Amino acid sequence: MAIVNQFDKRSGITYVYESVSHWDKEKQQPRSKRSLIGKRDPVTGEIIPTDGRGKKRRNPEAGTTEVKPGPVPFTVADRKFYGATYLLDQIGDSLGLTEDLKACFPSLYKQIQSIAYYLILESDSPLFRFEKWSTLHRHPYGANIPSQRSSELFAGISEESKQRFFSCLAKRHQPDEYWAYDTTSVSSYSQTLRQVQYGKNKESDPLAQLNLALVFGQDSGLPFYYRKLSGNIPDVSTIKNLLADFKVLGFDKVKLVMDRGFYSEANINALLGERLKFIIAAGTHLAYIRRHIDGIYDSIRSFENLDEQYGLYSSTILTDWEFQKERPNKKDVIREKRRVYLHAYFNIEKYADEEAHFDRRLLSMKGKS
Repeated sequence: MAIVNQFDKRSGITYVYESVSHWDKEKQQPRSKRSLIGKRDPVTGEIIPTDGRGKKRRNPEAGTTEVKPGPVPFTVADRKFYGATYLLDQIGDSLGLTEDLKACFPSLYKQIQSIAYYLILESDSPLFRFEKWSTLHRHPYGANIPSQRSSELFAGISEESKQRFFSCLAKRHQPDEYWAYDTTSVSSYSQTLRQVQYGKNKESDPLAQLNLALVFGQDSGLPFYYRKLSGNIPDVSTIKNLLADFKVLGFDKVKLVMDRGFYSEANINALLGERLKFIIAAGTHLAYIRRHIDGIYDSIRSFENLDEQYGLYSSTILTDWEFQKERPNKKDVIREKRRVYLHAYFNIEKYADEEAHFDRRLLSMKGKS
């Protein structure tokens, strides 16, 4: 037996063969049989086995038996975007969102975070494109979330866990902070969602819609509560649901700020009945409002009522509200007066513009006559 080295000029590799000589009886001459055992390391001169079968081989030169090494690990070069998701990570940590998600959804919070990151950074893309985004961006879950898996994820979030999450968020808000409440409508072509119904759309779209109610802190600007509502439920009917949810969340004292879409006699009575503090906008065309502002029409434009920061004249009127509350059990109605404050604001610049616009219309109509 002999060791034969053969240099390959094309690859520059020196192959090592084990050559065994024997006598060929038919041809009556010596023959040799070669078997590849490896290649010669150009630096150390050692034989590196290359037969791929992982068998023990005898190193004739060293006189020892060696084991062919297994697969050699290799590093795959990869590049992912990290800036935007890193920023969202820091925001979540500083606001306590990550901690609350982990406490309320211990087995799902990373998937929830990753989907939220995707919806924020790719707001115009559907969820089935998450796979491509996942390969290009670093995110908390670190793996693909197929469209079917995301649907199962949303279905697996229970109402109890959501309420617990809302409670955690609300506890992080300032105790004296006002909570702003508003609703919006989302048009939909869905034929399966029960809450998608035709109603009064704020954008006047001829489509069925889903209403979403949201509560967020006035100072922090951070939301901590939302609720899905049927598309045919008007704003004035959502207060009862809101108050019921606040009781479930354990909030006894709240301060609400709402726009004029929520103004109604029933809502005012409901808020006063719950002893809640609130600010709600009201239009000047209402008889109750008109009756009070007529008394300050000539005096509101005095310099003492000017707010230099906002350039508005304001005046506060202490008045009474005719409170009514039905008691179904006793089948009667409580009627009493409740003290309320009416804040009137006057924008003199807007008033001047509207007055000039009205005068121009009169001149235009006079010219046509």
